[in-house]
Amino acid sequence: MKYKNSLSVLAIGVVLSFMLTSCKNEAKEYKESPEEAIQLNAENEITRGKYLVGIMGCNDCHSPKRMGKNGPEIIPELMLSGYPSDRPIIKFDNKQLKEGFAMFYPDLTAGAGPWGISFAGNLTPDDTGIGGWSEEQFKTALTKGKFKGLENGRMLLPPMPWTNYTEMTDEDLSAMFNYLQSINPVSNVAPSPVSPENM
Repeated sequence: MKYKNSLSVLAIGVVLSFMLTSCKNEAKEYKESPEEAIQLNAENEITRGKYLVGIMGCNDCHSPKRMGKNGPEIIPELMLSGYPSDRPIIKFDNKQLKEGFAMFYPDLTAGAGPWGISFAGNLTPDDTGIGGWSEEQFKTALTKGKFKGLENGRMLLPPMPWTNYTEMTDEDLSAMFNYLQSINPVSNVAPSPVSPENM
């Protein structure tokens, strides 16, 4: 009986060994072309960029929304296009703002506070968004808080949380930029900020 059990174990071992060797050989035989490898890497980077844009809450402020059954829902065709330029700019309660309160439009694409009124910019690859930006400009905007990613530009206004992104890796910033360059371009020029004295 012991002898039969040993043979059974040995037989199973041989079969497993053959299967593992066979799998390894198959893996070695398939090799993608350089073009396929580049394509796969680009797709992976865009997927990672989409993931980062999602978890970092970019849609919270940069995507116009409409009220749906679950509250504010992103308008798919306007995703990440910023504050709609055809929307009127409403008046905020200056008294509360001067006391340090902040207020937001219902879809969060604009906010007001002691800094004035700021409007979420267009992050789509249209010329009115970041279509003409270099990757370096994008990195400068996110890690240094510079408007349009220009070193001599003004600082980005609240509620843009650029100080959270100062330590982002070049790889993550590159993935985000490439994802944003891959989405649907939307023509939309977000309004310029309104200073506190002009609210």
